[in-house]
Amino acid sequence: MATTAPEPTAEETPAPAPVKFSLELSDEQKEVKDWVHGFAEGVMRPAAHEWDEREEFPWEIVQEAAKIGLYGFDAMAQFFGDETGLSLPIVNEELFWGDAGIGMSIMGTGLAVAAIVGQGTGEQIGEWIPQCYGTADDVKIAAFCASEPEAGSDVSAQRTTAKYDEATNEWVLNGQKSWATNGGIANVHVVTATVDKELGSRGHAAFIIPPGTKGCEQGAKVKKHGIRASHTADVHLDDCRIPGDCLLGGKEKLDERLARVREGKKSKGQASMQTFEATRPTVGAQALGIARAAYEYSLEYAKTREQFGRPIIDNQSIAFDLADMAMEIDAARLLVWRAAWMGRTGVEFKRAEGSMSKAKAGEVAVKATERAIQILGGNGYTREYPVERWHRDAKIYMIFEGTSEIQRVVISRAISGMRLR
Repeated sequence: MATTAPEPTAEETPAPAPVKFSLELSDEQKEVKDWVHGFAEGVMRPAAHEWDEREEFPWEIVQEAAKIGLYGFDAMAQFFGDETGLSLPIVNEELFWGDAGIGMSIMGTGLAVAAIVGQGTGEQIGEWIPQCYGTADDVKIAAFCASEPEAGSDVSAQRTTAKYDEATNEWVLNGQKSWATNGGIANVHVVTATVDKELGSRGHAAFIIPPGTKGCEQGAKVKKHGIRASHTADVHLDDCRIPGDCLLGGKEKLDERLARVREGKKSKGQASMQTFEATRPTVGAQALGIARAAYEYSLEYAKTREQFGRPIIDNQSIAFDLADMAMEIDAARLLVWRAAWMGRTGVEFKRAEGSMSKAKAGEVAVKATERAIQILGGNGYTREYPVERWHRDAKIYMIFEGTSEIQRVVISRAISGMRLR
């Protein structure tokens, strides 16, 4: 006699299959790519040298991006909402092909937004993300403040503190943040701080500092080697009082997490490594944009520049350099797209694929821009040609958002299962 199989329980119901990975972009993705490229080519590139020399935040360019819908909450929601995960790296590659400093000025707000989306409640997301961007007529920016003078790669060395004042239902923040993109000029600051020093990095939490809050002041502005149009500065917190509900995720959730840690249990907060792995491909895509700009420029130069009566691309050494640049850029893009797709669709990172993409793309950008200078020779070393700026811009991608060495630590731990020192 035939029997009927029991209905699967909620626990047994299989999770939906992730969106199929494809290297063929959809029509919508192609349209977005072309749209952003047009802005990068027509607006960013002509202004890049000027803003690099001025070393000032390019408000006018960001306002233009906002007017056409490229900067703002709706745009970021569209890019983040792509179920394949590829729109965000595509947009970043095109923007940073235009110019890295201006590109960072446009995308820097996304660092704070990512923290709010990743750790905030629905109410916090709805309240604060629109304030991070403002409107097309009144553009705002946001800053994410994590690094400190003594706490870069070693996040456990963070000294900024957050103490809860029960009498006023306020958090009181004290400390100094460094290397903050948009720091001090932002409308909204998102700051990480220690709430329990004994727990090390597991005792950290993130807080929103509302506009105009007393005790939150810009410190020294950083004079940088590259991405000079992007504003980078220290942020000082001196008895900075913020409402209790500005703790991302809420106090109840924080107290539960800290209690688990004190009991020796695993904390969900430790899943931050997965978050980092999911966001690193975007940083890699930025480096890709710089590398591609250098490759395309030096390729055209080599085809038209003549020495000894023939184009210099006829020299095998130069042709091989360009071939290597093309291969390395394509290889890095494949790593970036794979990791971006994994992060968006929830596929588990088992080999630190996000770190692989960021480390590879950053190093490719440095090598590609260096070879571009060599191909242009003396011209490449002058500020009359853009490759020297691209080389300066590229170097930061081996340093920030996790140095190349830190990425290798993460990768080696993932592939070996061992905690290397």
